[in-house]
Amino acid sequence: MFASLLSGYLLGLSLIVAIGAQNAFVLRQGLRGDHVWAVTLTCAFSDALLILAGVEGLARVQAALPAIVPVMRYAGAAFLLAYAVRALRSALRPRNTLSPAEGGGPGLTATLATCLALTWLNPHVYLDTVLLIGSVAAGHGEGRHLFAVGAIAASFSFFLALGHGARLLRPLFARPGTWRVLDGIIAVTMAALGVGLLI
Repeated sequence: MFASLLSGYLLGLSLIVAIGAQNAFVLRQGLRGDHVWAVTLTCAFSDALLILAGVEGLARVQAALPAIVPVMRYAGAAFLLAYAVRALRSALRPRNTLSPAEGGGPGLTATLATCLALTWLNPHVYLDTVLLIGSVAAGHGEGRHLFAVGAIAASFSFFLALGHGARLLRPLFARPGTWRVLDGIIAVTMAALGVGLLI
């Protein structure tokens, strides 16, 4: 059961730490100290809802159509391995730093509207949280709920750390090398999870 929890945490963390518009927004808000609690909790709770929808929804589909399980397993493995290759390429190539400096609305309503749009209007969030996490969780059988808890915990811990620790991380993430190391860790984790699905 602990393995399901840890696997969910690692997969959730690997998916969420990839540089994207949502993380850049959270980082920028954290660096500015602007509505950090509201932004980080909005992102984390949104992820939690999507993860639960994926785990429960795909579990019901699995019960109705048992033949779909191997299809989901192989599709999930293919996606994880492709994601690992993409992360490895990013790790091996020089890249620009992430610059989240100016931008974002000063008011809470405008800030949350931007945050929700970056989360719920991003097609990748459905692929990652609903389809991928849901399909990998289905492979854990009775442990799928612990898998979901692990993935949700990863989301909360990452967003809270990113938003509230942004000021401390600014010198570190100003260097492209930091992102390359992070991409390398993501590549190894994704590859391990993908191979695990296949075997």
